[in-house]
Amino acid sequence: MGSLKFSISLDGFDSKKLNFNLSSSCLHVGRAGIFNSLNRVIKVKANSLSLNSDLVKESFIQQKPNYNGQHENKFHGAKKERRREMGSKVGLRRSRWEREIENLLVNDGEIEVNYSVIGSDLSLEQCNAVLRRLEGCSDSKTLRFFEWMRSNGKLECNISAYNLVFRVLGRREEWGTAEKLILELKNDLVCDDYQIFNTLIYACCKLGRVGLGAKWFRMMLDHGVQPNVATFGMLMKLYQKGWNVEEAEFTFSRMRNLGIVCKSAYSALITIYTRLNLYEKAEEVIGFMREDKVILNLDNLLATLNAYSQQGKLEDAEQVLVLMQKAGFPPNIVAYNTLITGYGKASKMDAAQRLFMCIKNVGLEPDETTYRSMTEGWGRADNYKEAIWYYQKLREFGYKPNSSNLYTLINLQAKYGDEEGAVRTLDDMMKIGCQHPSILGILLQAYERAGRIDKVPFLLKGPFYQHVLVNQTSCSILVMAYVKQSLVEEAIKVLRDKVWKDPFFEDNLYHLLICSCKDLGHFNNAVEIYTHMPKNEERPNMHIMCTMIDIYSIMGLFAEAEKLYLELKSSEIALDTIGFTIILRMYVKAGSLTGACSVLDAMDKQKDVTPDIHLFRGMLRLYQRCDKQDKLADLFHKILKSGLPWDQEMYNCVINCCARALPVDDISRLFDEMLQRGFIPNTITLNVMLYLYGKSKLFKKAKKLFWMAQKWGLVDVISYNTLIAAYGSNKDLSKMSSTVKLMQFKGFSVSLEAYNCMLDAYGKEKQMESFRNVLQKMKESNCASDHYTYNIMINIYGQQGWIDEVADVLTALRECGLKPDLYSYNTLIKAYGIAQMVEEAVGLVKEMRENGIEPDKVTYVNLITAMRRNDKFLEAVKWSLWMKQMGL
Repeated sequence: MGSLKFSISLDGFDSKKLNFNLSSSCLHVGRAGIFNSLNRVIKVKANSLSLNSDLVKESFIQQKPNYNGQHENKFHGAKKERRREMGSKVGLRRSRWEREIENLLVNDGEIEVNYSVIGSDLSLEQCNAVLRRLEGCSDSKTLRFFEWMRSNGKLECNISAYNLVFRVLGRREEWGTAEKLILELKNDLVCDDYQIFNTLIYACCKLGRVGLGAKWFRMMLDHGVQPNVATFGMLMKLYQKGWNVEEAEFTFSRMRNLGIVCKSAYSALITIYTRLNLYEKAEEVIGFMREDKVILNLDNLLATLNAYSQQGKLEDAEQVLVLMQKAGFPPNIVAYNTLITGYGKASKMDAAQRLFMCIKNVGLEPDETTYRSMTEGWGRADNYKEAIWYYQKLREFGYKPNSSNLYTLINLQAKYGDEEGAVRTLDDMMKIGCQHPSILGILLQAYERAGRIDKVPFLLKGPFYQHVLVNQTSCSILVMAYVKQSLVEEAIKVLRDKVWKDPFFEDNLYHLLICSCKDLGHFNNAVEIYTHMPKNEERPNMHIMCTMIDIYSIMGLFAEAEKLYLELKSSEIALDTIGFTIILRMYVKAGSLTGACSVLDAMDKQKDVTPDIHLFRGMLRLYQRCDKQDKLADLFHKILKSGLPWDQEMYNCVINCCARALPVDDISRLFDEMLQRGFIPNTITLNVMLYLYGKSKLFKKAKKLFWMAQKWGLVDVISYNTLIAAYGSNKDLSKMSSTVKLMQFKGFSVSLEAYNCMLDAYGKEKQMESFRNVLQKMKESNCASDHYTYNIMINIYGQQGWIDEVADVLTALRECGLKPDLYSYNTLIKAYGIAQMVEEAVGLVKEMRENGIEPDKVTYVNLITAMRRNDKFLEAVKWSLWMKQMGL
């Protein structure tokens, strides 16, 4: 045998490194003895071993307990003579027995039992012989004769008859009947009656019925029947086919517990673990083979080699291959291919190349798998030159590439710009039977990964492109890929050239393309696709048009969006929930709250629309912005009746929008329910609840909520402002002041809103010293006053009758570039009335109109009050009549 040349030199092997060492379930192959010693390795020719031969051999040994694998070649002469005599007698007896059986059968074209000549006196042996003949030719006749045997009492303790019938039932897959017969035999079964269950397990193994095979095995154990080697061999092979690791582990553990050694079971479990990437467990099984003193065959060694190769333990794999050679196994191409595959996965292609060159040196020829593995390995190493060379050799020797080879090549060709090679690879894919949609998907994926998707149109020519044009699936895959890469013109060309006709599918495809552009943010591409798509003027596609309305809204093209909506409306197509949601959002985003409300009115007239949670939220926000408190209350009750499940956002939205429309008790109940369900409110919801509790003077709840908000980290400046305003309006000035100090302690600057709340509270309580202190702090902190600040000062000074101070405030207001607003004028009129300056108060009304501010009801009420306060009753009556005429 030629010497092997690996990435490690064999001549320099240290025998100490090749010992089997068991360490944390991990085995290392050793030259001194694989799984103990080489003298236990069976020397079998590589091409003569298989699971079936192993099972047959093990079954044969099990049936002959004294069989030791050797045949005696020498016999004494006397023994030979006696055996000849006995053989002669047995032959005569067998011939007579066969004639008796033939008399019981009718052979008119096919074998049939002559029920007219048989009776209950038929012996058990004769019945079984007839049953055996029938089982070989007719299932139905076998079952009929079996029933005759039952009715004539020939089945009692007759395990052989049951075994024959189980073969028939296994072929016919009548598992229910088989289970009933097992129950009949329950009391007659003994430990050695494994043939019954083996027959059923063998049928499951042939049919690939993993679950049933496991069921019969467990039933076998439940009935106290001990499995034999063949049982475990068949089961493990069955589990290997189905990659059922749970049942394989259970069966394997029972085998070891019973002290039975089935070599094929070890190989099967190693293979299963390797396939599922459970390499540590695979090595545990390798350790069990040494522990159980298994005499290794070729399958065991190949499974071990594969386990090491797949997980990248290539030095261990190399040593296993060396040991196979040392043990006397002939060179095996499967072993070489396995190790080459391992090198390829680890991108050690120099070692793979050396091993490939070694194959001929040991008297072997590379086969199909060899070239496939070399192609795959060089492809994984990103070496296109070597990969294509081995691929060409593969084709040159008449071998067929697998789909993995072609996938590797097309990716390399996409990366290195070999479009001519890619065309040939596509042709090879079609020749091996790959489906056109799969080929197209692989091609697009490869060129998309290489960033060269623009080259795909040059590859799709001839019959392949014709297939794309006639096949809806392929056409969809291609245009979706084009649109994703912004090749809109190419996509439109394909859609224009397509041959298939399916308006419904075509509409869905266009909708999918437009949605894809929207998701990618390619809004102009979506518009271009929509512009070129065929349209049905009489019945437009609602879903496409609604999507385009949404896209136009995002682009700020509200006129185009509204135009599409009006087209839909004129076509009398009923909108669905999503459609109304989109159009409502469009009007709100455009700032047309009136248009948005008209959409909701149209939805109310369309009785079949049931809003979803998203539309409900949009309606709540709209009515809040329009200050339609009655609508909000009605909508709240409608949401409750709908039975929709509420999420965190829904609770936040309802509480925020309906805070003024619902009683505080209802809002408080909703908030408590939200917390009980484990939802955390957002900061806006928290501040709304603080406002409601403060307004309703529920300060204990407000304080508790504020403490919880601090724990959740939701407190902001508005939270403090809300609490300060609540304490101020309730005249609890000490708590208001302490809250301001807490605000500063937590690192927040006192806001203008907080200063305004303190000014208003101190002013109304006539604590003018504190009032001035707040103004001084505002000045020191460079906090600029706003309209609200000046209005508070005018109101407080006016109530005190301090007209000079009011005048100073007005001067300061104008100096900072502000003008009095409606509230300022109303406050000034009230202040002038207190200061007995009625004429100046009347003059303010004229000034308001000159400045474009229309007086409201408060204006006239303050003016009339000022006149009455100063005994100007006649003028007060005139202004009252004027109010009535104005409808105020």
